[in-house]
Amino acid sequence: MQQLLSVALRGLLPKGPRNSIFKLCSFFNEICQGVVDRNKVEILEEDVAETLCMLERYFPPSFFDIMVHLTIHIGREVRLCGPVQYRWMYPFERYMKVLKGYVMNRARPEGCIAERYIVEENAMFCSKYIKQVSEIGSKPARNEEYESDFLVAGRTISKGKSLVLSNEMLKVAHRDVLLNSVEVAPYVQYLCEVYTFWDFKFFEIS
Repeated sequence: MQQLLSVALRGLLPKGPRNSIFKLCSFFNEICQGVVDRNKVEILEEDVAETLCMLERYFPPSFFDIMVHLTIHIGREVRLCGPVQYRWMYPFERYMKVLKGYVMNRARPEGCIAERYIVEENAMFCSKYIKQVSEIGSKPARNEEYESDFLVAGRTISKGKSLVLSNEMLKVAHRDVLLNSVEVAPYVQYLCEVYTFWDFKFFEIS
């Protein structure tokens, strides 16, 4: 978010909302560093309050839930507890996805998770005593099996779903992209002026 979002939104939004989102990305980029200066954190706390005020000018009230408000308190939390990378919840959220995959009976999700976890733990324990068998719990990471001196493309955690659009939907999507692209905006404005001019001439002649 703090590095790619600012690049993705460049040239897509007007200057006001774009700058406010850039400042929010810069705030998260600063607090996610390995070393954080306490004096700089105090300045960031003041800046993020100003950033939220800028967001209130360009986004509807439904955008501001409790998660947006929590950015006010992140600076104080960094001053008290240190860098956030040692305390964030990404590993636990990823493991929650694994546990949710254990659920086969939605009426009894806790039982499914408990039984599947016990079965995997027993299988992992038994695999340590079987020769010529790789341990169940020690499988390599998603991209380690492609070791080479070159960069390799990563793989997604879950498989995506393909969607085939009809010709009508493709035309609608193509038209929507053209009408909302900054590069095409001058041509659209020119065509509107030309059609307005000829409509005016038509009514003037008639």
